[in-house]
This record gives sequence, C-alpha cells and structure tokens, in this order.
Amino acid sequence: MRTANPTTGDSSAGVPVLAVVSDCVMPYNKGGKEARYAALLPRLASSGIRVEVYTMNWWGGSSSPVHDGVVMRAISPLLPLYRGERRSIRQALVFAVCSLRLMFRSFDALEADAIPFLQLYPLKVVSLVRRRPLLVTWHELWGADYWREYLGPAGRVAALLEASAVRLPNRIFAASEGTAERLRAIRGARGGVTVVPNGLDLDEVESAPAVPSSDVICVGRLLAHKKVDAVISAVAQLAGEGLPLTLTVIGQGPELERLGAQSRQLQVDHLVTFLAPVESRTELLGLVKGARVMAFPSEREGFGLVALEALACGTPVITSDHKDNEARHLVEDGVTGVVCPAETARIAAGIRTVLDVGEPMRHAAAASAIDNSWDVIAKGLAGSIFDALPASGAVTVSA
Repeated sequence: MRTANPTTGDSSAGVPVLAVVSDCVMPYNKGGKEARYAALLPRLASSGIRVEVYTMNWWGGSSSPVHDGVVMRAISPLLPLYRGERRSIRQALVFAVCSLRLMFRSFDALEADAIPFLQLYPLKVVSLVRRRPLLVTWHELWGADYWREYLGPAGRVAALLEASAVRLPNRIFAASEGTAERLRAIRGARGGVTVVPNGLDLDEVESAPAVPSSDVICVGRLLAHKKVDAVISAVAQLAGEGLPLTLTVIGQGPELERLGAQSRQLQVDHLVTFLAPVESRTELLGLVKGARVMAFPSEREGFGLVALEALACGTPVITSDHKDNEARHLVEDGVTGVVCPAETARIAAGIRTVLDVGEPMRHAAAASAIDNSWDVIAKGLAGSIFDALPASGAVTVSA
C-alpha cells in the first residue's frame, strides 16, 4: 500500500493518473501497437489507475471521448502517418513538438510508445521539469543497419537518435526478450528494462465462430518488409504445381496497389482476395480460424501479435527466420507452423508442410498460446507502474 501526499500529487480522489502519449490509437487506427494499448489500457483503468491518452485529433472537434474507461485527449492535429511507403517525418516532428503540451497537464507518470521515437525527447523534458517518471513501451529496436536500408545516408543520423532515445526513459517495457536484450546493451548500467509481452483475450478467441475464408490468410499493414509479395508468388507457384489454393489478404498500406498488380501479372487474381481491415474483432478472429494457414513472413516484427492470435485460433503460422523478426520465437518449426526464409519456394514448401500435417499441427498451435492472457500481463504491468511512481508526491492506491 502506498499513501497519498495531497499537497503535491496530480491525482484526484487518491487515484494515480497515467498519461499515455501515442500518435495512433484504436478505434481510429489499427495496428500492432494500437491493439496492444486497446487491450492493456482498459485493464489498467480497472486496476486503480486513471488512464488518459494524448494523441492526434482523430475524432475531430474539441471533445474528449472515452473508450472502455480510457479518456482520449488531442494534443496535435491529425496528419497523414505515411508519405509513400515510409513514415512521415513531418508528422513525427509535429507530434513530437505538440507533446510539450503535457507540460501543462496533470499526471503522475508518463507512458509513451517508441513508434516513432522523436516524441521521447520533448517528453523527457516534460518528465524532468514535472519530476514525473517517463515510462516507454519499446516494440522493436531498428539499429544502424536497418536505418541505413530505410533512409539511406540519413539513416546514420536516425540510428544515432534512436540509440540516444533509448537512454532517456526511467523505465522501458520491451515487447519481447530479443528487443529487451538490444535495449539493455545500449542502456548498460542504467538498467530498467522489463519484458511485457503482447497477449490475448482468450475468451474472445474461444467465442469467435470460425468463418470459412480461404486456404491461406495474411493480416497486417501492407508494407514491403511484410513480404506479402512472396506469399502471392508462393500461391502462384503452388497453382502451377497443381495445387490451386485461395489467399485472403486483410489490410491496407502503400503496397496494396503493387500487390494487386502482382496477382494479376501472375494470373492468380482469381485466387487472391484483398479485404480492407476488418472492424469486428470477432469477425477477424473467425476469418483467421477459418483459414488453414496464416502466412506471416515479415522480416521485421517487434513481437508479432498477429502470429500469436493465429496460433490461439488453431491456425498454424508460417513466419520468417529473419533475425529482426521476433515472431519467429512464437512458432515451433514443424510443430505449430514453419519458420523459414521469406522466399517464394520456402514459403510454398511451408504451406505444403502445414497442409500435410493437418489437424495435429492445428491442435499444437492452439495449445501453445494458452498462457498468453492479457489479464495476467496487465496485472504485471500495473504493478510495474505503481512501483515506478515517486515514493512521495504522487497519489497512489493499493496495487
């Protein structure tokens, strides 16, 4: 039990206030980090923490909508997230500058996600001036090699800024052990890195009825590193070998037009269906359950929530063995799916393997995910947040 100091705390009614800063949030935008917050924040709000999210003005107007007990507040205008295939630097800079508005808001702790990481610099200033801890959720650490690939010569500067940003938080919550190891190597004696993985609403997964969809399914934002093009090529290869399988691609992004053109060029457009992001979680899980294979050969994932959800649905996963793909640690090769290079022939072979093994692999996939409950993860995260609050000054309640 922690006690309140009513003269200096920002909280009201003995409840600590957690200010969460993220440019993208559900239900307005969909993605891995958005899904994580959508699962965790309402659970934190029911555990004795008041959660207020500071984001772009997704809803328009001056209101502060409330979703599942979480208050949404706009601190910046709504700007496009992407310019072509890359994240918009302008959007990241504007949102970072607008984050300084937290200087004039009441809270006991700051929590931010590191996508993008530029806002961590002004938030550190806010943290120091307000004497409140800065907590950061780090989904993946790109490093110098990937930054150079992504931005060319300018990537060297971005890599230096990223490494510097890693040193700013008082505490970091890493989405995977692989990311945590990279962060610890940079932070050194600073420490303060805790693994808080992504999880599942197991009741939601179990209650979703299977919806016959396709043989193979892909879910996620359509970006080049997701390697959906390799999946389409694999479907074309299998069709040429006398195994015409249907593929459903659910998502949107800068690769959509190119992927559609590819399916037509390979003459498998009659086998490939593109769907916009599905609004209903029940419907999405049902479509995943109804597929025979989840193809998720991304070469860069900080965790891979899509893969974990597919496993829980009993749908075996084919994922990349790339060193920057943390989802590879979720899949046991040959048992719950296939881990292989994100290459056409290897993905095609992986699909054949999953179909050949059949039901035993589906049962193994479902069994592998049963310990990943959001309720358990949120309880541990709430404890870490309470521990991070100042011993004096912040009003807290029992954890």
